[in-house]
Amino acid sequence: MAKPRTIFVCQQCGAQQSRWMGKCPDCDTWDSLVEQTEIRSTNRSGGRESGSAGVRPVRLSDVPSGGFQRLPVYAEEFSRVLGGGLVPGSVVLIGGDPGVGKSTLLTQVAAHFAATTGSALYVSAEESAQQIKLRAERLALQGDELFVYSETSLDVILDQIRNLRPGLVIVDSIQTVYLEALTSAAGSVSQVREGALRLMQLAKELGVPIFLVGHVTKEGAIAGPRVLEHIVDVVLYLEGDRFHQYRLLRGVKNRFGSTNEVGVFEMGGQGMQEVPNPSLIFLAERSLNSPGSTVAVMMEGTRPLLVEIQALTSTTGSAQPRRTTNGFDLNRLLMLAAVLTKRVGLPLFNQDLYVNVVGGLRITEPAADLAVALAIASSYRNQRIDPDLVLVGEIGLSGELRTSSQLERRLVEAAKLGFTRAIVPATAQLGQVSGLTVTPARSLTEVVDLLAHA
Repeated sequence: MAKPRTIFVCQQCGAQQSRWMGKCPDCDTWDSLVEQTEIRSTNRSGGRESGSAGVRPVRLSDVPSGGFQRLPVYAEEFSRVLGGGLVPGSVVLIGGDPGVGKSTLLTQVAAHFAATTGSALYVSAEESAQQIKLRAERLALQGDELFVYSETSLDVILDQIRNLRPGLVIVDSIQTVYLEALTSAAGSVSQVREGALRLMQLAKELGVPIFLVGHVTKEGAIAGPRVLEHIVDVVLYLEGDRFHQYRLLRGVKNRFGSTNEVGVFEMGGQGMQEVPNPSLIFLAERSLNSPGSTVAVMMEGTRPLLVEIQALTSTTGSAQPRRTTNGFDLNRLLMLAAVLTKRVGLPLFNQDLYVNVVGGLRITEPAADLAVALAIASSYRNQRIDPDLVLVGEIGLSGELRTSSQLERRLVEAAKLGFTRAIVPATAQLGQVSGLTVTPARSLTEVVDLLAHA
């Protein structure tokens, strides 16, 4: 039978205490412990019940290796991020800023699944069924096997899933549903943790893939306990700038595939449309004769991606010149400015520096160092860069150029898009790239000198 137990849960770190304390001993946060009632199931002998009492440990060699058949999902971009499709019984968590397009994308996923594979259930604790219907009509979506359900009680939702037995379930969102056995409010640490566990157990029991929508904090992390991301099988982030129409679906955890893949979508009147060749989109409006513009070749998972880097230097009378970035790490910019000043001899101490990655992308790969540094030097000297030139390479504190991974794949992609020249680190081991003249360089000084004599 079930016995209630009073516990105190920290709303900051999720730690449980048997009694109330003014400060959480785990994270040292004051007034963060909240009283909650936990339901514990016990058997007649007083021990906890186990739903897998008949399961025994087996040798790894005796475990059958029967593979699973992945289910198709909307858009090849989405399928790539998931690792080739949707795994039956998996739980996928999607987070993102408000208004970025999470509900729109998942509505399209549900409608596509209902039209091609089987029935789908869209559960919304934030919208009514009529609101979901209006969105589907706006996106011109149809599907006789798409069911919608507006409910906040997770106990009722679980019963409906068992009764309906859909092929796909979407819960929007995990922070707004609640279990009646817990006394805490929806969105609290215990509600989010226990709710995710119940959904995960149901997904494994029925073999039904479940999508969970997760709210994010102002820092951009998924709200709630960190254990939420440990429970689910896949964690995806839908990123984008409200002033740009492009969205990036990025995987940060995937038990069934790579975590380095990214899908590119464009938000339009028909919803989220995949962008099969994003490099062409990001370079479409590039100015060919402006100083301070370079092209870097990045790797997003297994896909080479060409992006435009813009830099602007401006003389300032301030004792502390500005260093501003958009889509590029600020600390990385400060390091490159120091290398340009110390190793190359560019007097940037009285220059405001602005660096922008075109298209709303966010670059974290060091392979963009050379493109950013050369864009700064080009703007400072007011010399334009050859528009058919691409740059790949990491810069060290001594000004040396270091090679980047999968360099040949990057250059092949650049050649396909019509670029004819490339500057790469001299230590790179490269074969012949058709249609591309590759210039090796050992230091940033050598590259800047090539710019000066171009």
